[in-house]
Amino acid sequence: MAAPDVDVFSNEEKRNLNLGGHVGFDSLPDQLVSKSITQGFCFNILCVGETGIGKSMLMNTLFNTTFENEEASHYQNGVYLRPRTYDLQESNVNLKLTIVDTVGFGDQVNKEESYKPIVDYIDTQFENYLQEELKIKRSLFNYHDTRIHICLYFIAPTGHSLKSLDLVTMKKLDSKVNIIPIIAKADTISKSELHKFKIKIMSELVSNGVQIYQFPTDDEAVTEINSSMNAHLPFAVVGSIEEVKVGNKMVKARQYPWGVVQVENESHCDFVKLREMLIRVNMEDLREQTHTRHYELYRRCKLEEMGFKDTDPDSQPFSLQETYEAKRKEFLSDLQRKEEEMRQMFVNKVKETEAELKEKERELHEKFEQLKRMHQEEKRKIEEKRRDLEEEMNAFNRKKVAAETLQAQSLQGLQQPLRKDKDKKN
Repeated sequence: MAAPDVDVFSNEEKRNLNLGGHVGFDSLPDQLVSKSITQGFCFNILCVGETGIGKSMLMNTLFNTTFENEEASHYQNGVYLRPRTYDLQESNVNLKLTIVDTVGFGDQVNKEESYKPIVDYIDTQFENYLQEELKIKRSLFNYHDTRIHICLYFIAPTGHSLKSLDLVTMKKLDSKVNIIPIIAKADTISKSELHKFKIKIMSELVSNGVQIYQFPTDDEAVTEINSSMNAHLPFAVVGSIEEVKVGNKMVKARQYPWGVVQVENESHCDFVKLREMLIRVNMEDLREQTHTRHYELYRRCKLEEMGFKDTDPDSQPFSLQETYEAKRKEFLSDLQRKEEEMRQMFVNKVKETEAELKEKERELHEKFEQLKRMHQEEKRKIEEKRRDLEEEMNAFNRKKVAAETLQAQSLQGLQQPLRKDKDKKN
């Protein structure tokens, strides 16, 4: 089906006109703001790091509240992700915040596949959104978007270099989510060591081809601050919700025997920089990058796997309906082929079973004939023995009769002389 001809005008052919008075479309930004406030926002944070590195504490500090938390042990059999969603309100703006924790990450002896549950979770959220988009009756307006907008990767403050687990995990995630590496518990390392550690981390990320999130510099309003903050990556942070009195005011800090580490003091740590960049300046860009870059990459790969594409081999526009019909025909032919294979397989199986049954029947018949012959032979032998026994019995009876006759004659012969002697005496 050919596409209709459309006249395409270049930018040079467009005409700029001057308005003779006020029209009113300058209120579009206000309309967008009002609509956005009514609809609310969602923001999803993935915290990746070892158990006990301070992920929950940093989240509490970032949003100035206390989220529910269950302490995880170091004896997990594997890595599993625990998402929790909260409804927050600041002024008249509603935020649906989802914090996803990686429970058991880095606790196993064999860490070879520790990243797989994280990758699977991110892909699952993309797949859920894609399935919602592909529905005939969509409800994206009120759909709870669970796609991960930012991954805060917590690095242990060793002061030496990144672990192989860190490099492998970030490399697997950089094409699926925006990554901001942060050095956790930065108050446990000196300033000089921290500076060298930051340089070492960025050098290893570049040499291993890990793409982390860069704060955008194309908007003139935030170009200067984002450019300067890109040079501060990774952020070295300290988290605390405890109030400590410093001078005449109460501040969030960590109290040590040797002094106080103030969370919001930029000379002590980079927590303020992280909060500014993550929430106050670039939250919308993180949401946009997730949709336009990472989700679009996943969507394109999935649709290409299904056989959909924008152009044919001749670089001509490709019809979605034609693609669907082609895939449908391909599926039906494949289904028919499999059905024929199954039918042929069934026929072959029946023939094999019949042949096996015939062979069994032949074997049983041979055994029957053999047993029949054996029975007849045994019967013949028994008949012969019976005849022999009868002959022996007849011979025995003849001998018995002869013996009885002889015995009778012998008795008769003895009785006659005795009778004669008796007669003589008389």
